[in-house]
Amino acid sequence: MQRLIQGLRKFQEEVFPAKQELFQHLAQGQRPSTLFITCADSRVVPDLFTQSEPGELFVIRNAGNIVPPFGRQPGGVTATIEFAVVALGVRHIIVCGHTDCGAMKGLLHPERLTEMPTVAAWLAQADATRRLVRENYETAGEAELVSAMIHENVLVQLKNLETHPSVASRLARGDLSLYGWIYDIGTGQVDSFDAGRQRYVRLDGTSLPHATPVARLRKGNLD
Repeated sequence: MQRLIQGLRKFQEEVFPAKQELFQHLAQGQRPSTLFITCADSRVVPDLFTQSEPGELFVIRNAGNIVPPFGRQPGGVTATIEFAVVALGVRHIIVCGHTDCGAMKGLLHPERLTEMPTVAAWLAQADATRRLVRENYETAGEAELVSAMIHENVLVQLKNLETHPSVASRLARGDLSLYGWIYDIGTGQVDSFDAGRQRYVRLDGTSLPHATPVARLRKGNLD
């Protein structure tokens, strides 16, 4: 805890004064461009590996970077997505998984979660991921299965995003872009799903592969 207090003091004495103008501007309100949905894992720090400034990312974090499908029962993730899209007007949504994800290991082996029934119930919302991997990666070893869970889960959650009314509406008219990322903790590399090629590709700064569905209601598509 003392380490955190020392960090707070350094922020107040050194970091905040250097960015005082930015924080004074942010004190009047926020207008982030991107909703970043990622895992609660302590090793995943999106502001750090994207080198984002305060106010740029609106972040949702939970075990397994899960986006529950839209339903009548409201939840924190659903409400936060709706707020980000409708009230804040974000133009981009990133679902970011990561290597060595404990949530995905637990989803792959639910029998190991008997002492964590709440965790098991939360991860059950991603059962489509578990079934997809179990039925389509039959010859894979354990490490390959975990990697497949991590990669396929991001794609499943992107599909779940499309069930949210605010997201579906803006996707249909081309006002929102979706991205599926995998962050490698050990190397710092990020792979992004390319909808055109139907596979993950390395983000190298020369292109921006995305997972956005075709905008059916864009003006050019209505002529």
